[in-house]
Amino acid sequence: MTSSPEILNRGYRPEQPVPFSHKLHAGRLKMDCRYCHNTVEKSSHAAVPPTATCGNCHSGADASGATPYASVRATSVALAPVRESLATGESIDWTRVHNLPDFVFFNHSAHVTRGVSCVECHGRVDKMDVVQVVEPISMSWCLECHRNPDSSIRPVDEVTNLEWGTDMSEEEKRVLGKQLRDELNIHPSTNCSTCHR
Repeated sequence: MTSSPEILNRGYRPEQPVPFSHKLHAGRLKMDCRYCHNTVEKSSHAAVPPTATCGNCHSGADASGATPYASVRATSVALAPVRESLATGESIDWTRVHNLPDFVFFNHSAHVTRGVSCVECHGRVDKMDVVQVVEPISMSWCLECHRNPDSSIRPVDEVTNLEWGTDMSEEEKRVLGKQLRDELNIHPSTNCSTCHR
């Protein structure tokens, strides 16, 4: 998988084949990030969900007029690609928003299972109709966090609670993060081989 410079720039927000709103799903409906990105705790990649996941709520009617799963907006024109993908088995051609270059290794599970929230890299996606890059996703940015991780660590059970900590000062987050880092024996590496393998 390759990457291009525009993907690493703040503000990059590609148009998708289906207008999926994280603001609606993760924000208003409070869907957990792991419902769609179900490999994030077990794998280095946070999987783009298969259409079957979308179909759990947006299956539409079959040839007989019955809805096999659920019928939320079953006739929506915007969701026609979802229904077509479910019918044909062909994947939806989503455009990745965050896509590191091939020479960079990043492990999602190593971060989220230790208390680093989705928010730290992806921002408040629960407030975004269209997901965009909000952080520079550069080597210096990653190294800064590895050198000073305390304010980026939260209780593991709050990792997908994107509102967590909004009522805390940076100092309060840093103190709690230091305590959690000590308890969990977290020592982020700054060795080149950590990310360049």
